[in-house]
Amino acid sequence: MHRIDHAAIIDDLAASRGAHRTILDGLDPARTAHIVVDLQNGFMEPGAPVEVPTARGIVGNVNRISRALHDAGGVNIFLRYTTDPDMKNNWSVMLDRMGPAGEAHFNGFKPGQHYWELWPELDVLPGDLVIDKWRFGAFIPGTCDLHAILQQRGIDTLIITGTLSNCCCESTARDAMQLNYKVIFVADGNAAPSDEEHATTLRNMGWLFGDLYDTNELVEGLKQHDRAPQPA
Repeated sequence: MHRIDHAAIIDDLAASRGAHRTILDGLDPARTAHIVVDLQNGFMEPGAPVEVPTARGIVGNVNRISRALHDAGGVNIFLRYTTDPDMKNNWSVMLDRMGPAGEAHFNGFKPGQHYWELWPELDVLPGDLVIDKWRFGAFIPGTCDLHAILQQRGIDTLIITGTLSNCCCESTARDAMQLNYKVIFVADGNAAPSDEEHATTLRNMGWLFGDLYDTNELVEGLKQHDRAPQPA
C-alpha cells in the first residue's frame, strides 16, 4: 500500500482549492456501484506484464468496501482489462508506446489467459458483476457495456478502487463524472507504480472529479446506511 498521508491530501484540497465532500452524506446504496478496476493477475502477480506491487496491499480494503456495499444493498462490478482482438489495427499507438513489452501485454490479457483472470484474493460476492473492457477507461465508446448496465440499474454514484490509479482508474473516474455520475475515489483503495504518481492522481481526483475517502471512513458511512431504519 502507498506510504502517503491520505488525510493530509484531503485536508489540503479542502483548504487550498475549496474542494469539499458531499457525496457520502446523501448516498443511496441501492443507486451505488463499487467499480473494481483491473485487479487481475497481470497487474498483481510478481513478474506480471504490468506488475503494480502496491496493488497487492489494497486488496483487503477493496474486499471490505465490497462487503459493506453489498450488505447495504449496492452492487460490486469487477472490470477486467481484455485484449481487443483487433488492437494491432485499431489501437496500435498503445502497443507502439509500450515498446518491447507490448507483445507480452497483448498476449497476456487475452480471454482465458492466466494474467487476464481476476486476482484470487478478491472476494466476489453473490450478485456481483464481472465486465470485460477493451480500453483503459470503461466509458469510452465501444470499450464495454458498463454505462448501459449502470443506467438500467438506476446507478448514479460510483466508488472507484483498483489499479492503476493514474491510468485505468483515473480514466474511468474522469469520464464517469463527465457522464454525470457522482464519484468517490478511494485514497487507500487504488494503487499506482509509485507514491508520487498515486498522490498526484488523488489531487487530480479530489480537486474536481470526485470525493476522496479512505476505506475506514467509507465503510463506516456505508454501515450507517446499512443500519438506518427502512421505510415502512
